[in-house]
Amino acid sequence: MKAIIETGGKQYYVEEGKVLYIEKMDVESGNVIEFDRVLMANGVVGRPYVNGAKVTAEVIKHGKQKKIIVFKYNQKKNYRKTQGHRQPYTKVQIKSIVTK
Repeated sequence: MKAIIETGGKQYYVEEGKVLYIEKMDVESGNVIEFDRVLMANGVVGRPYVNGAKVTAEVIKHGKQKKIIVFKYNQKKNYRKTQGHRQPYTKVQIKSIVTK
């Protein structure tokens, strides 16, 4: 089964057994979470969500992505600013997709 879920302001195409890196969630590693904002499940499109559909996932770990460099400058004004940023993420594995 396949589905499209919404979490953290983003949409993800998921299948059973797939590993995802989503926006950080306040859940401990090893716990099971349910996504009830399912936009599409097994070919059924919701308006906006599919009624009774749930996607279950297990939290594997939390971490931070690779650092990106943010460089700002204004020409002719001698303004230069360098910052680094590491986005936090939660790694989850999809266990099951349930529709009614």
